[in-house]
Order: sequence, then C-alpha cells, then structure tokens
Amino acid sequence: LSSTLTTRGTMNTLSTDSIRQILAKNPRHAIYDETLMPAGVMVLIYPKHNDTCILLNKRTDTVEHHKGEISFPGGSRDKNDKTLLDTALRETEEEMGILARDIEVLGELDDTPTSSHFLITSYVGTIPADYGFSPSSIEVEEVIEVPLKSLIDDSNMRSEVQIVDGALKHSPTYVYNGHIVYGATARILYRFLQLLRSVSDKETP
Repeated sequence: LSSTLTTRGTMNTLSTDSIRQILAKNPRHAIYDETLMPAGVMVLIYPKHNDTCILLNKRTDTVEHHKGEISFPGGSRDKNDKTLLDTALRETEEEMGILARDIEVLGELDDTPTSSHFLITSYVGTIPADYGFSPSSIEVEEVIEVPLKSLIDDSNMRSEVQIVDGALKHSPTYVYNGHIVYGATARILYRFLQLLRSVSDKETP
C-alpha cells in the first residue's frame, strides 16, 4: 500500500509499515463493561486505481441490527470465536467475501461503545488492490469504497450535537456520494483519521 495524504498543508506518504507503526505507538484503549455485547470490525485501507480507499458497506433492511446504516465489515462475537479478531475476520468474510488469509492486520483502534449496547473492538488491515468482493445479498445492500482524500476533506465532515445525560456531546458525521456515516462507525473513522494525520512527512522510522 502506497499513497499520499494531504493534511494541514503538508504531503504525507502512507504505507503499511507507517500505519502499523503509528498504531503500535497509540495502543488500543480497552473498555471493560460486561453489560455490553462484544463485537469486532475490520477497518480496511487499500489501494484502488490511483487512490487509497477505506471499505464500508450499507446494511440491508433485513439484518437484525442497524438496518440500512453505513458500517465497517464486522459483527457480534460468536461462541466459536476465540478472539474478537477472529470475529472481525469471520464477519468480514461472511459479509464481503474477503478471505481471512488475504487480510494483513496492521493493528487495533480504541474500543467503541454504541447506543445499541455493543462494545466494538476495531482492527485495521489491508487487502490487495482490485480485490474481488462477493458481498452477501442478505447483509449488504451496497459496497462503499470511500477514497481517503474525500474523508480528509473537511467539507465532507459535520459535527452533530446531541444531549447525552444532560450534557452536549459532539459526534463526527461524514458525507460521501449521498451517504451519511454517523454513530460508532463515524467515531471509529474519526479516530483512525486522527492517527493518520499524525504521521510525519517522512516514513515513521
């Protein structure tokens, strides 16, 4: 994976090594809450044509949770999953047809609780260019490949204000090609983009 990322007027070069190292330098903040259902998702970043993309999908109206929402591939932990990484890889294969052996895992992001009582552990990975997706017609209504340059364009980001427990809470929201990315997916995406912005102009040593 090699691409360029413009942030704050500078040009940064991204690679799998630099992403892996920036994640290692910002270890996952784990949350322990037995009242929440554990889930795992994959944040996949990969080259496509002359862009670097992040993979999302629009859920169908027939899935059990988060109908019609934009999300990362992933889902709740199964009793046969040894780890949440196993969960994320299994669900990514079931939803998108991406084989676990084709995913290079680069690291983890902070745990993210949801209003629907899930606790999401997010894994960052990459896949080969021009990967042939085979999305599940039951779970995935649309595959959404978002160019990184669109996500770091401030004109495509909004800040939603909600009242939570009597206090104002600001939540990021992204707009791309008529889709609105909000909630836990947007918060995970925002954290990942924060880390990418922290990469220096040179490759992380």
